[in-house]
Amino acid sequence: MEAAAHSKFVRFAPRKVNQVLKLIRAKTVTQAFDVLSFTPKTTATLIIKTLRSAVANSGHLKNLSAVWVKECWVGQGPALKRMRPGPMGRGMPYKRKTCHLTIVVSDQGVPVNKKQKKVAAIHKTQG
Repeated sequence: MEAAAHSKFVRFAPRKVNQVLKLIRAKTVTQAFDVLSFTPKTTATLIIKTLRSAVANSGHLKNLSAVWVKECWVGQGPALKRMRPGPMGRGMPYKRKTCHLTIVVSDQGVPVNKKQKKVAAIHKTQG
């Protein structure tokens, strides 16, 4: 069964959120929580919150080892346009970026690590 959680209009730039999402793609939920708890980025707190919501939506709160992060992506939200003082009394515009975060968890077809696939392929060719 799949379950998803969305966080919309979050005040983080999508590029910064995607840096942390790369760390948890195709990992079990317990591994993802371990990685995120030691990640020194402020966006990790947002991702932990959304991941907890996705796990709660799946209904598998007792057995987290069977649930894994199937997909996670971030999209660009609307930019908040602001002004900053510039030289000679001018206003210099800048944009505060926002993002939309989506995390999908699943309990079917737990992925095998790439390293385990390579080892299995080597043993298969040798034996």
